[in-house]
Amino acid sequence: MTQPTLTFHDGHTMPQFGLGLWQVDRDKAADITRDAIEQGYRLIDGAWIYGNEDGQGAGVSASSVDRADIFVTSKVWSNGMSHDDVRNAVQASLDKMKLDYLDLMLLHWPFQDADVMVTAWKALIDARKDGQVRSVGVSNFHAHHLDRIIGDTGVVPVLNQIEVSPRLQQAEMRRVNASHGIITQSWTPLGQGRSFDAEPITAAAARAGKTPAQVILRWHIQMGCSVIPRSTKSERLAENFDIFDFELTEQEMDAIATLDQGERTGPDPDQFDMKA
Repeated sequence: MTQPTLTFHDGHTMPQFGLGLWQVDRDKAADITRDAIEQGYRLIDGAWIYGNEDGQGAGVSASSVDRADIFVTSKVWSNGMSHDDVRNAVQASLDKMKLDYLDLMLLHWPFQDADVMVTAWKALIDARKDGQVRSVGVSNFHAHHLDRIIGDTGVVPVLNQIEVSPRLQQAEMRRVNASHGIITQSWTPLGQGRSFDAEPITAAAARAGKTPAQVILRWHIQMGCSVIPRSTKSERLAENFDIFDFELTEQEMDAIATLDQGERTGPDPDQFDMKA
C-alpha cells in the first residue's frame, strides 16, 4: 500500500505515516520494527530516552527493505547539552543502531536555559554538515523556542514533533510551524483513546466502515501532519496502516475540530524539566 510523503524545506522527503517506538520494550523493538517495515511502514521514530535504539536499528537491518528506503529518526535527550555532548549523543545513537546516518535527528525537548538550547541546536546543525544526519528538527518546541534558535542560527528546523490528538489539536502551534515551513508531526496521536467514543469519531467510523483509531489517524493525515502511532501488535500495526483508502468529508473534519479541549496526556514543554 502506497502512502503520501512530505517534503522538508531542505529538500529531503519523509513518509507521512510511521511507527513510534515510545514505550516499546527493548526486547520487542527489533521484531516490531521489522514487522512494521514488512507491512509497508517506511518511517521509524525512536529516541535515546526510549532505551530501545539497538532494537530499532536491528529491526531496520533485518528487514527485506533497503536502508535507503527507510526513514529513521532519533532524538537527543538532555543528559548533556554542550556542543560536544550533543555530537557524542548523535554518534552514540548511530552506534547503537549500527547505522551510518540518521535521516532525522531532533532535540527532544526545549531546554529551560535558552543559551544551552541554542548551543545544542548548533551541534545538530554541525552533525548535519558532517553527514551524521540528513535533516535536523525539534520536538515539543513552542513558538518562543523556535524564535530563539532560528533567530540565533538562521537555521529552521524541518519538523517539530508535538502532542496532537482530537482533544489537543494545537491549531495555533500548527499554524506557527507552517509559517516557518516546518512540518508538524503528531505524537500520541490517538490521545490514549479518549476520543474513541466521541460522536464525530463514531459517526465517521460508521460511515466509512473504519475503526475510531483509523478515523483519527486519517484526520491527522488530512490536516497535513505526519503521524507516528505506536503499537506492539502485528494486527494493530496493519489496522493503523490501513487508512489510505478512504477520506473524511469536510463536514467530518469540522465536527472533529469541535472536540478540542486543550487536554494534554504529556507534560507542558514550558514546565517540563528534562532529566533522565
